Amino acid sequence: MVQVAVVTFDGFNELDSFIASALINRCRGDGLEAFITTPAPTVTSMNGVEVGGQRPLGFAAEADVVLIGSGVRTRDVVADSPLLARLSLDPARQLIGSQCSGALVLAHLGLLGAMPVCTDLTSRPFVEARGVRVLDAPFHAEGNIATAGGCLASQYLATWVITRTLGEDAARAVLDYVAPVGENGETADRALRAAGGGGRPVSVSA
Repeated sequence: MVQVAVVTFDGFNELDSFIASALINRCRGDGLEAFITTPAPTVTSMNGVEVGGQRPLGFAAEADVVLIGSGVRTRDVVADSPLLARLSLDPARQLIGSQCSGALVLAHLGLLGAMPVCTDLTSRPFVEARGVRVLDAPFHAEGNIATAGGCLASQYLATWVITRTLGEDAARAVLDYVAPVGENGETADRALRAAGGGGRPVSVSA
């Protein structure tokens, strides 16, 4: 089973964490499973929704795929050195993605190098202050690292994960099922195009 840690902090954006995890979990039968991964037993969203974590933060170190969600307290997260130290990630053996302000976490962890990123408009100046170039695009990936900008771009992040681990056909099947009725083909095509569809599945192991 390929395991995905959807890292979710206090103040999280529900769309960012839940869309990605829900789409990925439609592939459980094919050996791909996502878990809401939190630094505390429960976290509260930006809109007051309290959620129990399925895995502790340490799970991110052993997961095959790690997605860093965003939220209104990301700047507090990156200012908390002990908390960041609990995130031990390795792009040589893991697929690592960020959603919106999650790019700021990747920057503080030193995982981006010269790679440009995608993020949301609110987070953009803080990401740029770290010396990272921000693209005017919803999704960008280089090697084993990907970033998405805009809440609904979380579908592109999930598409990237499914395509990289199970292949394009598996991603298309998920997207076809969740797409608005009558827009199945165009929804799948757009997501696969944005996420760099095609390409062979890769083997990842923790």
